[in-house]
Amino acid sequence: MAVTLTDAAARHVGRYLTKRGKGIGVRLGVKTTGCSGLAYKLEYVDAPEPEDVVFESHGIKVMIDPKSLAYIDGTELDFVREGLNEGFKFHNPNERDRCGCGESFRI
Repeated sequence: MAVTLTDAAARHVGRYLTKRGKGIGVRLGVKTTGCSGLAYKLEYVDAPEPEDVVFESHGIKVMIDPKSLAYIDGTELDFVREGLNEGFKFHNPNERDRCGCGESFRI
């Protein structure tokens, strides 16, 4: 499987990297935290780490550390606008439960 970006997410990342003036893509991962145990983390990347697993989606590189890949393999990252709010949304087929505040999830 792979981790992919929707067209909207790829456009947003591409615009941000252009505005930033550097970078090759994003790194997605998970960290232990919150009510349900795991939370997503996302950061812009200038260079891949040697251990990163690298995917490409809509021309944007998506880097994932091997430990996180087991939790987010098959995930699609979207960028959505809901009313006055906008942000990234993770569509993870491995997710079994999400806490009420939406900050953490469980596999």
